[in-house]
Amino acid sequence: MPKKYTSEEFWKLYEKLPQELKDALFAEETGNNIYDICKRNGIEENLEEVVEYVGQVLVGVLPPDEFQEALEKELKLEKNIAKKISHEINRFVFYPVKPLLEELYKIEITPPAKPTKITPPPEAEAPPEEKPKAPTKKDTYREPIK
Repeated sequence: MPKKYTSEEFWKLYEKLPQELKDALFAEETGNNIYDICKRNGIEENLEEVVEYVGQVLVGVLPPDEFQEALEKELKLEKNIAKKISHEINRFVFYPVKPLLEELYKIEITPPAKPTKITPPPEAEAPPEEKPKAPTKKDTYREPIK
């Protein structure tokens, strides 16, 4: 899975990054977003590791499409929690620098597919409602009005 880098190796990679990625890597907003995402998903104890993997994506050593897998395998998170965290980090951290990440990894990052509205087939539709028929015989309950 993700290789552990020494601080010297990390700084060599960091020096080659575009300025916008450098800014995103150490931005207060990035840290706040990661903290909020971890807190919302109840994994504050893994905050440091999540920050490390986000940093690896931003410096170009962990492809964004392997981020969720790293969370599952390395942090032993359940698949649905890792997917939720990965989705939120993609949205709040990686998406703002998407063009730079695509250039860095020489790939096209596609956003997760949005669910489409599912329409039932015509035979599954309920038949149109029928209006109740008017009574055919005289109503004996009613009294005539004078």
